[in-house]
Amino acid sequence: LLDEASRSDLDMRQTLTLLLEREIARKDARRIEMALKLAHFPMVRDLTGFDFRAQPSVDARQVRDLAAGRWIANGENVLLLGPPGVGKTHLAIALGREAILAGYAALFMPATALVAQLARAHVEGRLEDRLTHFAKPKLLIVDELGYLPFEPSAAHLFFQLVSRRYEKGAMLITSNRSVGEWDAVFGDPVVATAILDRMLHHSHVITIRGDSYRLKEKRRSGLLQKTAATEPKPHTKD
Repeated sequence: LLDEASRSDLDMRQTLTLLLEREIARKDARRIEMALKLAHFPMVRDLTGFDFRAQPSVDARQVRDLAAGRWIANGENVLLLGPPGVGKTHLAIALGREAILAGYAALFMPATALVAQLARAHVEGRLEDRLTHFAKPKLLIVDELGYLPFEPSAAHLFFQLVSRRYEKGAMLITSNRSVGEWDAVFGDPVVATAILDRMLHHSHVITIRGDSYRLKEKRRSGLLQKTAATEPKPHTKD
């Protein structure tokens, strides 16, 4: 850097500015790298890779507004609802990455793994430690809520976590179930109502409609038609 400053004929003030700017950039890059590791994202996804044209039910302006992170600063929630394969997890990871770039800590957890950890901690007498752990990140992303129903005891544990984060930490939840179906997810209408009361109080709900990306690709490649064509025809007697 000093050689670069010398070649550019920088004075002392300009050289010091160059050194400090590069140091700040390095520290920020290391912070982002570490935060991405701690977030445990299952894959790399960003907003530039999301095909808004393929999912016209998603308001691109709303998503980009969420990417600014004001909802995270305010401890609000985002619900991404829709059938499998429409891009909910992609958007969740992308918004999580944007949160980290903005300086917030984020943690990504599949719903089943989250509940399993809470249940195990409850049995082992470490529930308070686990609740504190999951309450710490400014953004907690819970993926695939509703694919498997909760046991009643697990629903109560999840309610404790939601209550712990209420108006303090932001949550982003993806689900294949509409909020009206969450009674079945949690197996207890009272607990489901209590969870929704807190989740929806300060929330942004995005409902994605449309076909699965994966099925679209298979249709485009002709795989589904070929598969259907090669299926054996039922045997009929003469």
